[in-house]
Amino acid sequence: MERNQLSRQINRMRQSLFDQGFLDEQFVQLEQLQDEANPNFVEEVVTLCYRDSYRLILNLEQALQQSPLDFNQLDSYMQQFKGSSSSIGAKKVKAQCTLFREYCKSGSGEGCFRTFQELKKERTALKNKFEAYFQLKRQAGPSQIASRPK
Repeated sequence: MERNQLSRQINRMRQSLFDQGFLDEQFVQLEQLQDEANPNFVEEVVTLCYRDSYRLILNLEQALQQSPLDFNQLDSYMQQFKGSSSSIGAKKVKAQCTLFREYCKSGSGEGCFRTFQELKKERTALKNKFEAYFQLKRQAGPSQIASRPK
């Protein structure tokens, strides 16, 4: 694929992540930390975030199986999950975290279960989009850093 065409495709894919509400300004700030010295910085941070969130999902699943539910523990796990998601600009995931925490505060187990399922769907959808995006960026090579949108 021609480099200019690939670059346009990457830029369109990136913009669609914002247009569809998957990402917010925090992702732009993360991109601004990437430079020639660390050309894979954004991908590495996102990968670390997903590894961390996988562990938190397992903790949340275990906590949601307890009876009675420990809403303080659930809220604590979700606060960590929200912080991790916020660091990469995962807007939809962060919104589900906020909603989950509200259900914890009100003591709604049903709300927590429902929101947790939605959170996992949003996390997976964004993960798949990130994987496609970073794969294209790897195809384009290091010159993509200089041509990324501001």
